[in-house]
Amino acid sequence: MDQNNYCVIMAGGVGSRFWPMSRTARPKQFLDILGTGQTLLEHTFNRFRKIIPAENILIVTNSIYGDLVREQLPELPGKNILLEPLRRNTAPCIAYASYKILERNPEASMVVAPSDHLILDEKKFLSVVKEGLQFVDEEKALMTIGILPSRPETGYGYIQVNGSSIAGKKYKNLKRVKTFTEKPDLKLAKVFLESGEFFWNSGIFFWSINNILDAFAKYLPEMHARFNAGKSKYDTFEEEEFIEQTYAKCKNISIDYGVMEKADNVHVITAEFGWSDLGTWGSLHGQLEKDKTDNTIIGEQVMTYDLKGCLVSVPADKLVVLQGLNDMIVVETDDVLLVCKMEDEQKIKNIVNDVRIIKGGDYV
Repeated sequence: MDQNNYCVIMAGGVGSRFWPMSRTARPKQFLDILGTGQTLLEHTFNRFRKIIPAENILIVTNSIYGDLVREQLPELPGKNILLEPLRRNTAPCIAYASYKILERNPEASMVVAPSDHLILDEKKFLSVVKEGLQFVDEEKALMTIGILPSRPETGYGYIQVNGSSIAGKKYKNLKRVKTFTEKPDLKLAKVFLESGEFFWNSGIFFWSINNILDAFAKYLPEMHARFNAGKSKYDTFEEEEFIEQTYAKCKNISIDYGVMEKADNVHVITAEFGWSDLGTWGSLHGQLEKDKTDNTIIGEQVMTYDLKGCLVSVPADKLVVLQGLNDMIVVETDDVLLVCKMEDEQKIKNIVNDVRIIKGGDYV
């Protein structure tokens, strides 16, 4: 393994659209959503450690989840768990991790990935990651992975490419980025799909440590200056206090909006490896095995009659009988039952807010 390659796994999200299974105290990345015996975080960590040394993998998460990370990844060095005192989106998270890595290895290249993605073809994915790390090590470039779209998805961001490969045959699936577009409406998503110029934005990034810090200095200079001021404090007993003070002053901004959409040296490597960001129950339904009437059933004792196009996730020890449902989400936990139209799954986030206000925090 190349000791100059690092991985940063972002694991601080709440995952409210996977409610009621995902809760503030234990969000979806710390759950066995797929029913495989491993949490999403464990899947992600174990996937990357096949090509990157465990000591070069950093987990960035909210301070309240530090114990969960330690519990689920006991082989991860404690100094590689970066605790955020506040939620400030992905730009501060990446700046923090980048400076930690800079102090350890100024020659590093890194891949940054969310902790809750589904990857079906792991071998192909890791091949793309190795190619991406090699490219950003050789070129002064920022890079992301673009996923070949299979449907007019309105829940993903899109990347438009200009069609030209910049490195000849060596990186034949590598293209320059023309534009980034946030989640479109259905009409625009259909146009994107038909054009052949747009790919789903995977939210997986690559860059050398020097190139990403140069980009922060250029596009987010105030944030860069704040984290740069602590260069002597990373990996010391002064780090925690410094990070608390720094996060309190950082703006809430994503790396996409703060850097990637502004930079002129952004590239995308296009690929297909059975990817989903698992942002919603519907995305899980789209990826997992289905029965002959297009239902995904997670549960040991589920009986169905005239069910079609549904996602059902219930406790293994509970008998559940469902009849006459089409395109519905049915999810039960110990204290909550959710029944929701598949087409309205984006409303679950609003439902969670209502539950918090009306019923209190115990249910969220």
